[in-house]
Formats: sequence, structure tokens, C-alpha cells
Amino acid sequence: MPLPATPRTNEAAATAGTGWDDRPAGRVAGPLEASVRALDRLAEWERLDPLIGPVRKAVRALPLGRGRDVLQGRHLGHPLHPALVHTPLGAWLSAAVLDAVPGSSRQSRALVGAGVLAAVPTAAAGWADWAEQHEQQMRTGLVHAAGNTLAVGLYAGSWVARGRGRTGWGRALAYAGLAVVGTAAAIGGHLAYRQAAGANKTEPVPHLVAPGWQALAPVAELPVGEAVRRQLGEVALLVFRHPDGRVDVLADRCSHLSGPLSEGRVLDGCVECPWHGSAFRLSDGWNVGGPATAPQPSFAARTRDDGTVEVCLPGAG
Repeated sequence: MPLPATPRTNEAAATAGTGWDDRPAGRVAGPLEASVRALDRLAEWERLDPLIGPVRKAVRALPLGRGRDVLQGRHLGHPLHPALVHTPLGAWLSAAVLDAVPGSSRQSRALVGAGVLAAVPTAAAGWADWAEQHEQQMRTGLVHAAGNTLAVGLYAGSWVARGRGRTGWGRALAYAGLAVVGTAAAIGGHLAYRQAAGANKTEPVPHLVAPGWQALAPVAELPVGEAVRRQLGEVALLVFRHPDGRVDVLADRCSHLSGPLSEGRVLDGCVECPWHGSAFRLSDGWNVGGPATAPQPSFAARTRDDGTVEVCLPGAG
């Protein structure tokens, strides 16, 4: 396992002239800290809950079929929405630059329109992700979506105004849209990195498990044909014993939002997360059904002569 970084002691910090409580100049630190705390409070904004339920139901009811997996990015191995965001933002930023260049009004309008069109699939992917998140993430996500919707409206208005020859008004709407979409992007970044929406929740598992073979449980204690939970140090494992004696072992906490897979349904060689329905193959942990975009860590398993099941995670430590 990698060695943890050695923290500075208070004495060392004092010797260096800086301490743990050192902060940037108050004029910078105060507003920054206030903005972060304001974003944190979005997750606790319970007044949004009456709206979240109907919207979530509507998004889930859309007849997307396998298209839902595409929008959620299952085949990419990570959410699709962040990858699509670059297109409308890039178009709108480029339009803002061209608006400052004389004689570029036609090119700027084309970029504004391209950004509006690109925002449609981007928003669709975002809504597909949003409908499968925790309530705190959904509150923040709803504000994020509202900001983006307002920005798209401003840019659509800008495109129309420019087409009618009102270039100055079109530029003003576009710059207003850029300010709004920038704020919405900051909220989206907070949602992704502070609240971990879309992140692979099993990524730390290889760093929490010691390398090599480790005893897990007597095989006689594992029921046949039933998923059970066993603990390996700090990591919870799903263990499934087949009638032929094979034992499949996966990390128990779902890669999507840490749901307990051992409490899910086992069908056709796969386990379904009881929280949001992600499906994983028991044999190798591969995610065969979304919304999860990352597979489950899969442990090799063997049974010793004394009947003890041992497990080993490739790449652990």
C-alpha cells in the first residue's frame, strides 16, 4: 500500500512560518468560503423536494430504452454529460470572443446557435444522471439545471435578436447567458466533486485491501444460491456460492451510489442493486445495466483443503 503523506507538526509549521490555520488574505478567503458554504446549503434546500418527485418520475418514465444507458455513459465507463458540456460552453465562449472583434457578427451568431443546439443532448444526459441520484445531489442538480435552462433561453434570445438585426441586444443577451452558465457550471462542479455525483464509489477498494490471498469465511457458512455479505478488513464483500461449488466475490457497495448489492436480486448470473437497479455480472463484476458506469471490483476466490474460502483482489495494495 502507498505510504500516507507525513503531516507537519505544529512545531514544524511554526518553524516554517506557516501553520494549519493559515489562510489567504481575508478579502479573498472570506468570499470564497462564503460561496462554498452557500453551495453546500443547496443540498439541504428541502423546499425543492415537492418539485423533485414529479420531475424525477417524469424523467424515469421517458421511453428511452437502451438509450438511457447511452445517455448515462455506461458504455463509456463514466458519465456522458461532462463530456458533452464542452461543446455548448466552447461555442458560447468563442462567440463571446468574436463579439469583441469587429465584423464577426455572423460567425458569432452561428456559434451561439450551435451552442443552443448542442445544449439539447447535453441536458438530456444530465437529466438521465440526475434522476438516479441521492436527494441531496438532486437538490443541487435541480438548481444547476435551472441555471442552465435560463442560460439556454438567453442564448436562444440572442440568436433571434441577431437574426432580426438587433446585434447590440443580441450581444447583451449572450454576455448575460455566459454569466449565468458560468455560475451553473460552478454549481455543476460542486455537484460532481464536492458531492461526488457520477464518481466511481468503488475506486478506493484496491487501496483498502491488502495484496495476496486472505481468508474470508468457511465455505460451509456460505448458503448456496444466495448473496451474502462478508467483511474483509474495511471492505464489505458480496459473496455468492453456486451449486457447483464456485464462489463469486465482488465489492458489496455499488459503484454508482454505494448501494448494498448483497441485498439485491440475483438473476441470470447477475446481481441487481436494490437502490437504483444497476446490474453487475457475478463472475467478473462487469456492469451490464446502468445507471452505474463502472464495474465492481471482482475478487478471485479459492477454497482451501480445510474448507476456508480465500480471496485475492488483483492490483490491490
